[in-house]
Amino acid sequence: MTFDELVAEGEAMPLAGWDFSWFEGRASEERPPWGYAGLLGERMARAKVALDVQTGGGEVVASIPKPPARLAATEAWPPNAIVAQRNLDPMGGRVARAAEDTLPFRDGTFDLVTSRHPVVAAWPEISRVLAPGGTYFSQQVGAGSNQELIDFMMGPQPVSQARSPRRAVEQAEATGLEVVDLREAALRVEFGDVGAVVHFLRKVLWTVPDFSAERYRERLLQLHQRIQAEGPFVAHSYRFLIEARKREPG
Repeated sequence: MTFDELVAEGEAMPLAGWDFSWFEGRASEERPPWGYAGLLGERMARAKVALDVQTGGGEVVASIPKPPARLAATEAWPPNAIVAQRNLDPMGGRVARAAEDTLPFRDGTFDLVTSRHPVVAAWPEISRVLAPGGTYFSQQVGAGSNQELIDFMMGPQPVSQARSPRRAVEQAEATGLEVVDLREAALRVEFGDVGAVVHFLRKVLWTVPDFSAERYRERLLQLHQRIQAEGPFVAHSYRFLIEARKREPG
């Protein structure tokens, strides 16, 4: 395919949901060694009342073998919320449309709150809706993820530590949670064609916040030429797993 055809294909792909199967054979990301979905399934099976925050299209939660007796989820983007409700309906889940930093539930409602790759971790809200002894379990995007791609598109950019594991621990503890598990991983990412880059930057929109294929056409053309000459563009993502428990009173 030509450069223009690849870009057009990347622009035409729908963005609703959090399904990355389209990238198969065109882009890849190494998976963290701990296996989030399996660990999530174990915790959901033990929970009575659970909440998945910023669920996307609900795909990860929908894959668990045994849902809790009561399951809720939140999602801010209306198209994703529609997909998530469809995916969680078979297990009795209910999706609330809510901003990333707001959880529209009463204090102490849930014994388990989960989130995979949240845009923001609203620690005060997470702590508020957890029952005493309840657990927050999350896989998050670490500081500096895909920095090689960011720098290629935008020029050298400072790496914010707002998403660092250390910062997450500090925020959790400040809201009365005790961190009981913390794991980190650096993972290889490969982009095999510029169409995959376009779709990725449209879908994961905080990577290059002002991205559009038209605005970044010259950089995309340079990236296309580099891939053609050298093979896949390599970047690295960073993930951390954090599990925190709400302390019992007294």
